[in-house]
Amino acid sequence: MDKMESVLNLAEAHCIAAGKKLTMKRRRVLMGLLSSEKALSAYDIVDFFKAQFEEDIPAMSVYRILDFLESQHLVHKIHLANKYVACAHIDENHTHNISQFLVCGKCSKVKETPVKATTIKNLKVSLQGSGFHLATPQLEIPCICDDCT
Repeated sequence: MDKMESVLNLAEAHCIAAGKKLTMKRRRVLMGLLSSEKALSAYDIVDFFKAQFEEDIPAMSVYRILDFLESQHLVHKIHLANKYVACAHIDENHTHNISQFLVCGKCSKVKETPVKATTIKNLKVSLQGSGFHLATPQLEIPCICDDCT
């Protein structure tokens, strides 16, 4: 069994344990995200379906599938780019620290890396008195990857 199939099977087991189902279309959307180094939009996934499976899938269906996958913590939405990436920790029993995402502004490549809880705590402390509160601990950092520099 190849790594992709192994990760997809772990994702399916995660869904079953949560009382949910990883349907074939959900599995294929996750497969598209897993096979890409870059964050993908719903329309990129529509194109992936057409190219890989010769199947048309409406963008609205892709958005619903992405919402489901995000609710199961199998994908992350990258708000900077309004795109999605597969969770980098599906094959690690799906446990990880708080994530930060390094997002290349030129090619949209994304890397998920852990951030220490103390970093988030310090960030929250630094916001005190500013009139703002941290809405999510997910950090997205605009960068330029090595390939684009």
